[in-house]
Amino acid sequence: MQMTSAPHLLAEDGPEYERILGDALRHAHERPDLEGVGDRLNTEQLRTMALSATALITAAAATEYEHYVKARAELRRAAAAEGIDGGPAADGPQSTAAGSGAGIGAVIAVLTPLLAGSAAVIFLLVGYLLKAVNPSLPFGRSMVAAGWFFAAVAAAAILVAAIGLLVTALRNGATSPAAEDEGQELPEDVARAREAWRHALLERGILPFLRDALADPTAGPAARTPHRSPHRIPKVGYSRPDFSGPDDGPAAGPRPTFTSPDFTSPDFGGPEHRPD
Repeated sequence: MQMTSAPHLLAEDGPEYERILGDALRHAHERPDLEGVGDRLNTEQLRTMALSATALITAAAATEYEHYVKARAELRRAAAAEGIDGGPAADGPQSTAAGSGAGIGAVIAVLTPLLAGSAAVIFLLVGYLLKAVNPSLPFGRSMVAAGWFFAAVAAAAILVAAIGLLVTALRNGATSPAAEDEGQELPEDVARAREAWRHALLERGILPFLRDALADPTAGPAARTPHRSPHRIPKVGYSRPDFSGPDDGPAAGPRPTFTSPDFTSPDFGGPEHRPD
């Protein structure tokens, strides 16, 4: 499961948060206040809940984390000023030339296998067709030889490109922020700030959250809001609109009545009853 991002936790420090959380869960049996792990909530459920509450947990160590981030940023600015990690000192003509060289090298590494492979297929196909039609034709043998040459060039280019990708990946991994932070050459102030954040995150954030989760009888991996009572969760629902008619109770006024019109025919009598 991926960690829910916290607004005050940088993405590069997310794995460190997960590592501290994992260590706390692995050694939960060594803490008397976490002895309930496994009875009602197992470690995976607690991990899921803690990852969902990343913002709330890391807020408990926000002061220490801010100090650590500032100290780390100062270290990186100092390294950049000395021309390390692509800083301002490296932004001269030499770095531009190096960037152009790297770009040309990448283009060559991509195009060489494609072009050489295409040429190898064409030369081999034409050469073997010519040899099948006329085995004694020297041009066919030359085409086959050229095709195998280009095939060898394509294979060599693919091998060189693979080695270059591997070297680049190793270099980027060695210079990544996580690798820098795990190195042994950190200045004392940065190392102290990092350890202070880790300690505050564990003691004031992760462990209290786990204790609250184990003490809450209604806690669950998806049904609990951290540090909130379940009864405080706002209910969001929709009721059907009221389409009932007007009130027809006793207070309603009398309804008008209508009678049908009288369509009786006129009184026609015999000749002796003619009207005057």
